[in-house]
Amino acid sequence: MGTAGATRVLILDGTREPSPELVGGKAAGIARMTAAGLPVPPAFVLTTDVCREFLVHGESVLDAVSDEISRGMAHLERSTGRGFGSAESPLLVSVRSGAARSMPGMMDTALNLGTTPDVLKALSEARGREYAEDVRTRFERLFREVVPGGVVPEDPWAQLRLAVAAVFRSWLSPRAVAYRRRYGLDDAAGTAVTVQAMVFGNADAASGTGVLFTRDPATGAAEPYGEWLGRAQGEDVVSGERAPLPLGALAEALPQVHAQLMEYGRRLEEQQRDVQDIEFTVESGRLWLLQTRSAKRSPLAAVRFAVALAREGLISRGEAVARVSDEQLRAVLRPGLDPAARRAAPLLAQGLPASPGVGTGVVVTAPDEAENRAEREPVVLARHTTSPHDLHGMIAAAAIVTEVGGATSHAAVVSRELGVPCVVGCGEGALAGLAGEVVTVCGETGEVREGVVPVVAISEADDEDLRLLREWATATAEQ
Repeated sequence: MGTAGATRVLILDGTREPSPELVGGKAAGIARMTAAGLPVPPAFVLTTDVCREFLVHGESVLDAVSDEISRGMAHLERSTGRGFGSAESPLLVSVRSGAARSMPGMMDTALNLGTTPDVLKALSEARGREYAEDVRTRFERLFREVVPGGVVPEDPWAQLRLAVAAVFRSWLSPRAVAYRRRYGLDDAAGTAVTVQAMVFGNADAASGTGVLFTRDPATGAAEPYGEWLGRAQGEDVVSGERAPLPLGALAEALPQVHAQLMEYGRRLEEQQRDVQDIEFTVESGRLWLLQTRSAKRSPLAAVRFAVALAREGLISRGEAVARVSDEQLRAVLRPGLDPAARRAAPLLAQGLPASPGVGTGVVVTAPDEAENRAEREPVVLARHTTSPHDLHGMIAAAAIVTEVGGATSHAAVVSRELGVPCVVGCGEGALAGLAGEVVTVCGETGEVREGVVPVVAISEADDEDLRLLREWATATAEQ
């Protein structure tokens, strides 16, 4: 079994730079960061070649690559000085998807694999019972979400095999298929699976996790932007279930770590010639970079980034023009709220502006209802927090509102890419007051106002960056 010449498992030690088409964007980013000498937990990747074989032949493909997986795990053990399944010095790993083009949250993830009763006893003795219980709870909850049947084996190698298979299968999940249809991505490409040594943002008071955007992905401002949660793991930030703090809180708590993070962000942006979205974890005061990718951005930010990067000499003017699509330009030129009408309309909810633009519609609270009702009238999707399972409703909505979550939550990231106005973190109970109402959502101000608020038109002549892009496009076409 297997395709002649297929590359199946690669150790991401920085000695080569594999293509995103082969290893996915996540693993390609890990390889680049490792090669640059940045602090990255060791990892290896099962390539998209394996995924394509798996989707045809099933789990027997994993038998064919078992020796290569074992060599990958041996690399993680050597690099960390820990043993997978060892009670004395346990190695826990994450298993994550990775398509060539980022599909945030659309496929499955498993964390803390290698958790066994003996390992939990060792963690409890080393870092306390509360920490060990947190590791166990997160592991079992995520594992049961992604692995059919919900039975958690004690054998760490069985955990790893089941998790890898689940991530490969998630390529065909309804939400992943819907995302690819929305963006015209190839269903046959497959996903890679990255296996990476865990680092723990929930270890102690000098630990935490966060997301750094090297520039603001909503407004396009040329300032670092991101969020931080102390004593947490990465899923806590993205899920929106816990309220994150701005990166200034990290600067106050761990100033040296913050300074390191800013420097690494600058270096990665220059290396990749694009604005970066960086996941990081701090374990006991030590900074680790988990992944970097080109940031998802609002249409407005796409314009701002393209012009700024060209002015800074990181990209050419022709590249700047190519980086802004006609769809993004149309979105930027959509009308904004009329100032007088905005002041007159009652304010129903106030949250954080997460994706710019204005959207009006009747508020619905379920993604299925949003998809169905949007065929007859504009809808605003309001949720406690969004998850990848809500994608079809988010695509259908004129705007999105959530009760909890910050500007790096799932709702915010996906809304920006969709170009849908979004306001997050309106507060517990906000849905009850909005459901069934016709509202206007302003993603610039974070406001949800009653009724249909009139808008005023915007033209290219009103915006210097738009004028420049038009001039550069004309000059490029004439060359």
